[in-house]
Amino acid sequence: SRTARRTFEFGRTYVVRPKAKHQATIVWLHGLGDKGSSWSQILEALPLPNIKWICPTAPTRPVALFGGFPCTAWFDVGDISEDAPDDLEGLDAAAAHVANLLSNEPADIKIGVGGFSMGASTALYSATCCVLGKYGNGNPYPINLSAIVGLSGWLPCSRTLRNRVEGSQEAVRRAAYLPILLCHGLGDDVVAYKHGEKSAQTFTSAGFRNLTFRTYNGLGHYTIPEETDEVCNWLSARLALDGS
Repeated sequence: SRTARRTFEFGRTYVVRPKAKHQATIVWLHGLGDKGSSWSQILEALPLPNIKWICPTAPTRPVALFGGFPCTAWFDVGDISEDAPDDLEGLDAAAAHVANLLSNEPADIKIGVGGFSMGASTALYSATCCVLGKYGNGNPYPINLSAIVGLSGWLPCSRTLRNRVEGSQEAVRRAAYLPILLCHGLGDDVVAYKHGEKSAQTFTSAGFRNLTFRTYNGLGHYTIPEETDEVCNWLSARLALDGS
């Protein structure tokens, strides 16, 4: 018999209001064991006055990677690799939470998802849901994303992505259009560089033509000004923000 669906208690959401005309809203997702407030402070300092940032906090849950010890996590993960089993239920719940946070934005506002590490993985999973028009469980995905940013992350459910996109003309069209920025440090000892590189290759082979992959020499599992500058420039251009 099917086990009862888990319910997920998401933590506190932090919002950084735009300092100028509101043109875009981006949900930004933290890494494993972190919370929304730590990223809201970083994002508030960026020279992107037209963006509203929404920084939710993941549910606290047992994580297999830590032997079942509970911490904030968007989904369960036992091993960071393409071959590890995917926690589809957790991924769908996280992607639905993100979509829900964006669903009340005005119609003329561009919307996107970004994140760091496990948050990046959730953002990339949201990108696949948007392109396929549905979550992993088959329910319709309700919003249309304009930009995806993933720093030091990996792509969940990568093994089946290409076949699923190729099975739908609408998905092929959306994949060719959706702008994605992936950044990864060559010195990352938490999410190895090869996982970021493989994610970029998987996206490209699945027909995601509007993808930028940036590599940083010596960068570990953290972010640096050079990388955040890249994110600012890329978002300004892709979202056609004032002043870009």
